[in-house]
This record gives sequence, structure tokens and C-alpha cells, in this order.
Amino acid sequence: MNTPIIRLYAFFTVLFGVLVFATSWWSVFAAKDLREKTANRRPLLAEERIKRGTIRAADGKVLARSVPIDDERYGRRYPTDEQFAHAVGYSFTKLGRSGLEQFRNDPLTGRRTELIGAVDSLLGERGVGDSIRTTLDPKAQQAAIEGLAGRKGAVVAIEPESGGVLAMASTPSYDPNGLDQGDKFRRLATDEQNSPIVNRATQSGYPPGSTMKVVTAVAAIDTGRYEPTSTVSGENGKEISGVPLNNFGNEDYGSITLTEALTNSVNTVWAEVGEKLGKDTMGDYMTKFGFYKQPPIDLPADQLLASGERSKGRLLSPSSPQIDVGRMAIGQDKLLVTPLQMATVAATISNGGVRMEPHITQKIVDPDGRTQDEFDGERAERVMKTGTARDLTAMMKNVVKEGTGTAAALEGVELAGKTGTAEVDVERNINDAWFIGFTNEVAVAVVLERIDGTGGVDAAPIAKSVVEAVGGG
Repeated sequence: MNTPIIRLYAFFTVLFGVLVFATSWWSVFAAKDLREKTANRRPLLAEERIKRGTIRAADGKVLARSVPIDDERYGRRYPTDEQFAHAVGYSFTKLGRSGLEQFRNDPLTGRRTELIGAVDSLLGERGVGDSIRTTLDPKAQQAAIEGLAGRKGAVVAIEPESGGVLAMASTPSYDPNGLDQGDKFRRLATDEQNSPIVNRATQSGYPPGSTMKVVTAVAAIDTGRYEPTSTVSGENGKEISGVPLNNFGNEDYGSITLTEALTNSVNTVWAEVGEKLGKDTMGDYMTKFGFYKQPPIDLPADQLLASGERSKGRLLSPSSPQIDVGRMAIGQDKLLVTPLQMATVAATISNGGVRMEPHITQKIVDPDGRTQDEFDGERAERVMKTGTARDLTAMMKNVVKEGTGTAAALEGVELAGKTGTAEVDVERNINDAWFIGFTNEVAVAVVLERIDGTGGVDAAPIAKSVVEAVGGG
């Protein structure tokens, strides 16, 4: 064989290799990204021929199911209407997908690998999807919705030991049934005043107010710099970053312990502690808790917001010179957090200092009833020592027993907690009202958006109802 023929053979071999690679790339390796492009309707139309798997709550209640439209196609129905709309999401040909419907689309459509999926598409297989059993607790979810009572806000409840999400409520909500009919979706999506499609539990950032003092307390005690009995001056008008800072109601305290400072939510104590710890230490513990990155939960990335200090909509570095660490330590400055993040903080302390990755999927079951995958909980990292978690639990129990307003609101429930009242419009007395708390069985975060009220009076009773619904009171 002469040299020109060998070269020609090699050339065509390379071309064939490029063709195989390109075909494999689009049909296998990049198929998932291609399918999820909103402009690409072909996969959605093909999936109408598949009987999509059922999504169920932890107790077996049906949250989403497929129904026949005609002899060839299936549609999607949501029997619980608005109740689980944000966590479960929707799946429609005209609109695409959201929530768990989007994140778990492959098993719900019976697609186990990209290669098998590509072959099935070529063969025109209709197929039946796998079903999903979630960790969602209908009683806890209903308690959260009833507690919110139509007010803008969100509730997240997590099982501390596993990270399983028991409740994820966001109000206003929406009914996903018939979302692809008429202009229903357009009306909801353009309602900027209420934003019903936005999952406030994972997508909305709020100033956390005094609930952030829990994170500061963890950093203070876990580093060994402070103890629950350490004393710090709680004088009013103390200079923080060169600017006087006041306590709530301009109350002046003498030298008090950290336990007393958390119980009475003394701003000047925790701001001083935050300053002395410094940005690096505060940033380190915030990162361990999951701040400054999207939470590792089974929801689409575009429906998740990373908690942290923000400027002009952008997430700052934990060591940014724009951060006033003293005010950040008390939940002020430019700090914005999601309810999911603050529920994770509470759950981590309840779990002895170990942060678990939050998840909504409990298991995936094929059409023959065989379990294909189980999600028992994945450890993210140890945030603090066990002793620190024990100290914080005792301090937060004291907040509930003696803290202003909280003791009455949570009477009858053994709960460790912390209130927060973030002032968003001082002149009109408009606040974001917070409560985070936990028992051994459940951790809860509640936020009420822009209300004339406080965390202890308005948010804490919602947490109590959710805890009682779970049976953790």
C-alpha cells in the first residue's frame, strides 16, 4: 500500500471519528442540556407519549399523576392543587418544567441513561416512567399553609438527621392544573406584585434579622474564643465599624453573658463578637453552613438562590471590603438569606453539628414496584463540635423560655429557637418577621414578608403548628 493511499485512509478514519464523537456528544453526553433548553420542544412533544411516573408524598398521597389526553398522549394532573405547587413544580408541553418535575425528569420519563434514552427515541418506544416517593409530609405542609394564612412568606421544615424536607410552603401559591391553558401562566408570571410562581423558600433572599445571631454564636463558641457564660458589654450606642449601633428599643445593658445576650437579642453584644471574630472566621462558618453557594437540593439550579452578602444583586466574597462584619453578624448590612438556608442552620445544630444535604426525593420506584434508588440522607460536612451544638441548643431553649413574646407564642412545645425582626421600612413599621427553631425530630424556618409585626408574635406560632403536625412537640 503506497503512502498517498495510507494518508487518504487515515484522513477518512479521522473524519469518521469526528462524526462518531459529534453524534455521541449531542445524542448522549449533551442530551440532558439540550432537552432542557426552553426553546427545544421536540423532547417535550415526545414525552407526551410517555406515561409519566407518579409523584407521591411520604404517606403515599398522590401529588402528581398522568392522565390520557387521547390514544397517543398523556397530560399531567395535580390532585392537591396549590398545596405542593412550588416543591413538586409542573410539566407541560407548552411551558416546560419546574420543581421536582424538572429535576427528576429522567426517571419520571423512564430514562435511566442517555444511551438507552437515545435508542428508545430512535425506536419510537412509548414507555412508562418511574414513580417518586418524596419526603414531604402533607400534615406539616398544611400546617405551614394555614399558618401563613395567605400572607406573603415561606416555611421550610427539615428532618435534621436525614435532611429530608418535610414541608416547603410559599405564599402566594398557584394551582398548576391547567397552567398551559389560555393565558393563565402569562398572568401568573407577570404578576410582579405577588410573584406566585416564585418559590420564596428557595429563590427569595430576605434580611435574616436576629436569627443570624445563632450563626455568630456558633462561630464564637466553636472557635473557643467565647463560652456561653462569657460576658460582653451590652451598652446602647456602641460604635461598630465607627458608627454607633443601637439595641432594640434603645435598651442599655451592662456586662451580660452570651446566653443572656441571645435570649434578649442584644445587638451590640453580637456585633462586637462578630467584629472580634473577623470576616475570615465568620465567612468560614457561614460557608460551612452552606452560605455563599447554591444549596445541594434536588431542585433546578435556576430556582435556587445562594445566601450571603450581596451588592447590586451580586454575591460578594466573604472577605469583601464592602462587608460590615459587625452588622452582618446581627443579620443587618447587605445580608440576604433564604428560608431553606436558615432551616438548614437550625437542622445542623439539632443534628449535633453535622449539616446534611436537604432533599425532597425519598426513593424512585419502577413500574413493577422495584426500588431503583433511595435517598437516605447525604452528609455535607461537620460544621461545629458536638459540644458547641449542645451549648447552642441550651441557649436557644432559653430564648424560647424567656425571650420576649416567644414564651407565650410557643407555650406547650419543647423547642429551641430564635426570633428575628428585620426592619425593612422603619417609618411605616414594616418588617420581615422570622423564627427558626428545632426539636430532635424537626427543624423549621418561617419568614413573613413585609408585615407590621415581629418574629416572636407572628412567625413563632407558625413554627409551633408545623412542629406539632410532625409530632415533634
